[in-house]
Amino acid sequence: MIKTVHKLNTPLKGEITIPSDKSISHRAVMFSSIAEGECIIKNFSSGADCHSTLNLFKSLGVNIQFINDKTLKIKSNGILKPALNSTYSCGNSGTTMRLVSGILAGQNFDSILTGDESLSKRPMKRIIEPLTLMGAVISSVDGHAPLTIKGRKLKGINYHSKLASAQVKSCILLAGLNAEGETTVIEPSLSRNHTELMLEYLGADIKAENNKVTIKPSKLTAKDIDIAGDISSASFFITAGLIVKGSDFTIKNTGLNPTRTGIIDVVKRMGGNIEILNPQTISGEEAGDIRVRYTENLKACTIEGDDIPRLIDELPVIAVLASQAEGETIVKDAGDLRNKESDRIKCLVKELSKIGVNIEEREDGFVIRGKSELNGGCETESYHDHRLAMSFYTAGLICKREIAINGFEWTKISFPEFEELFSKLKK
Repeated sequence: MIKTVHKLNTPLKGEITIPSDKSISHRAVMFSSIAEGECIIKNFSSGADCHSTLNLFKSLGVNIQFINDKTLKIKSNGILKPALNSTYSCGNSGTTMRLVSGILAGQNFDSILTGDESLSKRPMKRIIEPLTLMGAVISSVDGHAPLTIKGRKLKGINYHSKLASAQVKSCILLAGLNAEGETTVIEPSLSRNHTELMLEYLGADIKAENNKVTIKPSKLTAKDIDIAGDISSASFFITAGLIVKGSDFTIKNTGLNPTRTGIIDVVKRMGGNIEILNPQTISGEEAGDIRVRYTENLKACTIEGDDIPRLIDELPVIAVLASQAEGETIVKDAGDLRNKESDRIKCLVKELSKIGVNIEEREDGFVIRGKSELNGGCETESYHDHRLAMSFYTAGLICKREIAINGFEWTKISFPEFEELFSKLKK
């Protein structure tokens, strides 16, 4: 599908409610499926990735029913049952494959996890290594899916992770729920902590301190979970509001977990006009409303180190924002961008250059020299990557000439409401 985007000559105004946080939606289904009892999950994500998780746990015998299009009822005794063919599809979802591997490694049955063509290219050694140290038996195709997991009793470990990754950390902690002894994960920087918060909320014996988290064998007790909006999804609207002249709007009920708000910190560093309203706590997670206003004099900044785990998914659209900032924006320590749905560094540099962004590729990031006038008048490629497609759409709103985005249908993976919400703000 090719999507054509035209320059927006009117400001974005009004109020929108962003769809639910995908990271929390994944975890809500997974953790409730291995908990004892019945619960209601409100505001579940409509994205295809989260439905991959939902369908996988249905295949494992969990009673999951939709009350309405965004509300689930889950009833479980905490025991998973293998499917007849022992094969479970994770679709395009790396979160599903990596976290579920930690759950299935300690079961008393064998499993095979498969994914689509894109997911089958993504690195899985990062979870195979620690799970193997715990006693798991996992075979793969040179560290890629499909993963064949022979379930067995695991033992706790003390693991120093090479990278700050919530998926790696979560995989190990989920394996530690059923392992003998304590399991500890130490990260070089703190990655998003939705797993720790939700496991604690559901009664796990877990302790987190700075970049270290320890879990003991635990039984989870089901509780109702209400999911706030996804700040990663909000990032495209935040960027658009800052760069489309005259814009002033509010994004309601957005998750503001401090391990996810790196984009807000970067916007403030750049001098962007952004404000947090109505702070609250929802099922153990911080949330609130975000007001965004057009900012003419954005300033460049450096994004590195501990910043990266808190905004790695937002870096493609931050690159669009940086193109409109005076000076040189430097992004480094972000080499893991090359291991996403695409090589996001290479692909981002290639495609943004087409529309007029002064961007230079670096091994672990990129450099953007602003302020650039974006010309457009070209076709961009999404590389089957939803975040690239949505970033190029955001850039297209300020290009002098229209741009075409090839593969725009991949936005349905994470954000099927994307265009509809932009339409609400364009009125």
